[in-house]
Amino acid sequence: MDGIIQVRKPPLITSHDVVKQVRILLPGHKIGHFGTLDPLATGLLLVAVGSATRLFPFYSKLGKTYTGEIRLGQSMDTYDSTGNPTSSPSTRWPDQSELELAMRRFEGEISQLPPPFSAKKYKGQPLYKLARANQPTPLTPALVTVHSFRCMSFHAPDVEFSVRCSSGTYIRSLAHDLGQELECGAHMTRLVRTAIGRFSLEDALSLEEIAELCASGNTGEFLMPIEELLPECPRLVLSEEGAALARNGNLIAPQHIASVLDNGTADGPDKSLESSVFRLFSREGRLLALARKAPGQNGLHPFLVVDTGTANQ
Repeated sequence: MDGIIQVRKPPLITSHDVVKQVRILLPGHKIGHFGTLDPLATGLLLVAVGSATRLFPFYSKLGKTYTGEIRLGQSMDTYDSTGNPTSSPSTRWPDQSELELAMRRFEGEISQLPPPFSAKKYKGQPLYKLARANQPTPLTPALVTVHSFRCMSFHAPDVEFSVRCSSGTYIRSLAHDLGQELECGAHMTRLVRTAIGRFSLEDALSLEEIAELCASGNTGEFLMPIEELLPECPRLVLSEEGAALARNGNLIAPQHIASVLDNGTADGPDKSLESSVFRLFSREGRLLALARKAPGQNGLHPFLVVDTGTANQ
């Protein structure tokens, strides 16, 4: 069993808690997730099963979309409503035009500090552990891209917002920094992740729904097979000899390619071999490996072998 489950994460549990529950439902399978959600946050969490866990480098970098609520008037040490106040209460609310102008100033590529209470690590320790122990929490800025940060409604002190951003963006930091920009303090009170790349919350299932489908043996109702993942990468079907080579990570020459079933996002058949990553399939329709052009050679090099011919974990 290899693929991705789109889970609707509930509030007040960690992303790792979700993984632990899926492990109980699917014993004997390797389980992981692509992109942490804070305990307060809800929404879409991509959970990988089996060999799909090895696709983390691809799915962890996808852009994210969120909706949520920011409360103006006070900053918190966690940058959300679970923390302790770090400023006195303020009732100096901006008008909506001032608010929207301030939000737009965070759009584009920005340098952002993570929250002190975050999973970012310093010398191997998560920052939240240092913060809880009242130890100094060195914060290193990172460049992130905020494609849009918009006010959906404003009823002081609460701001309903939407965000489209790059991977690695902390929405809690956006809320906190907005409060600093407006000189009134602010913190996040609600966050829902509605999309990760092409994956949508509308297609996600709750843990209870997944448990019911597991109990009835209908795993196909919630598991997106690994063969359907990374559709933007051209799909090449290999000969039997090519499949054996791919399973062992050996060079795939042009004569080992039986057919090109699709060209991913390429402009046409003559563009298919310009892709940076290719999906290699057996004639039976199993995903064997991901490959790149072999430097200086007329062929493809499998850099991530998915199907070794043995039973998957």
